[in-house]
Amino acid sequence: MELMDLLRTRRTYRRFEQREIDRSVIDEILLAARYASSAANRQPLSYIVINTREKTDLVFEQTRWAGYLPPEQGQPRENERPTLFIAVIQNTDINPDCDTDAGLAISNMTLAAWNHGVGSCIIGACNRDKLSELFGLTETQKLHTVIAFGYPSHTSRIADVTDPAEIKYYLDDARNYVVPKRTINDIVRYL
Repeated sequence: MELMDLLRTRRTYRRFEQREIDRSVIDEILLAARYASSAANRQPLSYIVINTREKTDLVFEQTRWAGYLPPEQGQPRENERPTLFIAVIQNTDINPDCDTDAGLAISNMTLAAWNHGVGSCIIGACNRDKLSELFGLTETQKLHTVIAFGYPSHTSRIADVTDPAEIKYYLDDARNYVVPKRTINDIVRYL
């Protein structure tokens, strides 16, 4: 895809085909994370790959999806769950506050995935204590984010915001996601 098309169409996806993601695609996603810039080049992030059905089910049970929607609409059903999770882990000894690093790495990973038609959902709403235990994290490791991946079984598109108070995403009649975005004129000001 051309870069701007990739950026425009890389949306959040919350329902997936039950199709395995090829190891070469996973490797490219992780390589994209490695390529991300890091403050002072400290590189405090590491990653845990969860891609077996047994383990993805355990991770899934500790996540909450689509907070703007009722659970029966936003939570993926059993046959719609992601086939891959990647946990973003921060090493607090290296840098206890690395949100910018994590954001850059996550953006790289989701774009690399989407370049192969693999959708993603960045999940902050999760039980970090239980997941940290599941992942075997040490005292100097902290779960930053969990990212779900899979081949989408729905579409997700951008729509211009018409009412500034209404920015919540929603499902259209076909259960596809519509994501209102403020227009360029609403968010940019030149001096």
